[in-house]
Amino acid sequence: MELSESVQRGLHSLADPSVFDSISFPVLVDVSFRSLLSSHADTALLDQPELKQMDQILLKQSHTAATTFILEAVKQNADKSTISSCLEEVTFSAERIEIFYNAYQKHKKELDRLLASIGRRPPQITDVSWRLQYHIKNGQVHKVNEPFYMISLNTENEGSSEDINFSCTMEQLQDLVGKLKDAAKSVEKAGQM
Repeated sequence: MELSESVQRGLHSLADPSVFDSISFPVLVDVSFRSLLSSHADTALLDQPELKQMDQILLKQSHTAATTFILEAVKQNADKSTISSCLEEVTFSAERIEIFYNAYQKHKKELDRLLASIGRRPPQITDVSWRLQYHIKNGQVHKVNEPFYMISLNTENEGSSEDINFSCTMEQLQDLVGKLKDAAKSVEKAGQM
């Protein structure tokens, strides 16, 4: 697992027993998992009595590093050996790795569901419908006589369907069609490589 320098620094702090003692370490690990799973941003999560005496900047850096690591591990479906080796690289002790991994196992299914609900791909267009309309008069009762198109894109994303509706002028529609043709050509070229 590749981690940024700031995440590694935060995890180094979390691994240091002089910064996070045997009481504050499991509390911060638990808070990190709970903050990811809470439906709203609860700023009071870091206000645990065990974490009050700590440098707040260091606490927030370590919390951010822990949550980033957790999300990356869940995203990659990391097993115990992967997590252990990553945490060993940032000087976690065997005891701390065990505490972290137990919390990971406890919350992994919920975090998997959370990441799956975010979605991994944009909706697919399944159908397109359109109709030509005329704009005859505007709000000031002036004649306009401009044609415009009502476009409806039927999309589907992971089983749920949704309609995207918009209107455009003839020029806008021609521009859209041209861009779609360019995109289709690019995909075709990429498929031939």
